[in-house]
Amino acid sequence: MAKTAEQLVAEVIAREGGYVDHPADRGGPTNWGITEQVARAYGYRGDMRSLPRATAAEIYRKRYWTAPGFDKVATRAADLAAELFDAGVNMGPAQAGKFLQRALNLLNSEGRTYPDVAVDGGIGLLTLAALDAYLRQRNNAEGRAVLLWLVRSFRTGRYAEIAEANKSQEAFLYGWIARQVREA
Repeated sequence: MAKTAEQLVAEVIAREGGYVDHPADRGGPTNWGITEQVARAYGYRGDMRSLPRATAAEIYRKRYWTAPGFDKVATRAADLAAELFDAGVNMGPAQAGKFLQRALNLLNSEGRTYPDVAVDGGIGLLTLAALDAYLRQRNNAEGRAVLLWLVRSFRTGRYAEIAEANKSQEAFLYGWIARQVREA
């Protein structure tokens, strides 16, 4: 059964937990998984240890669900939108959007079924049109699974690239991949 945005937000908050300031976390101090930089960008001025859960939930809905257009993806493919949301929380919504765009470009039969879209991370009208065209062509369990699997594959590869480029990030690699395995 498809999860709502509220369920996805509640899950990420539960998973991220409260205040953390891990020395290897490039995001610095976080609470409920929200970095200090992001909290400040959304108007929170208090101590990160005191970030209200409701404020974190609002930031997740705005920054990681609605603003990148994952809510629009959800009306077409809820499982795909959930994957994009989770990836976006972890590595930025634009990166998650690029995974979708790359996958759509690779699955369009060299542009014969629908045109390539720019891989810019923005889920706009052209990306949604490509997704709609893909789903018209492959709107069955296997077609949906192939698209989702390819997006997950790009995500997994990106995690490996992050850890290879910065050895301190190896501290997080197992957890990143394990979460994907559990959700697959």
